Amino acid sequence: MSKLKITPIAGTQNRVLVEPNEAETKTASGIIIPDTAKEKPMKGKVISTSAADDKGNKPTVKAGDTVLYGKYAGTEITVDGKEYLIMREADIFAVL
Repeated sequence: MSKLKITPIAGTQNRVLVEPNEAETKTASGIIIPDTAKEKPMKGKVISTSAADDKGNKPTVKAGDTVLYGKYAGTEITVDGKEYLIMREADIFAVL
């Protein structure tokens, strides 16, 4: 298996490649959630970041950080059967 090598390219804003966490399959009380009712995860792990934006600002997040982001943030891509999101750094709300 080859190691994933995708580096987002910054334009006017820094970009980040995020691997979303798996959607919850059970509630806290043990009820199983069907696939049709699962919500998109809003938490994930940063895989890579762009080098710097047009103004020379470097990203504040780094590879390996766990982040919280908006429900509809980013563009979904699939590489080798895995789902990823490419989003603006501004779409990230917090680093955990």
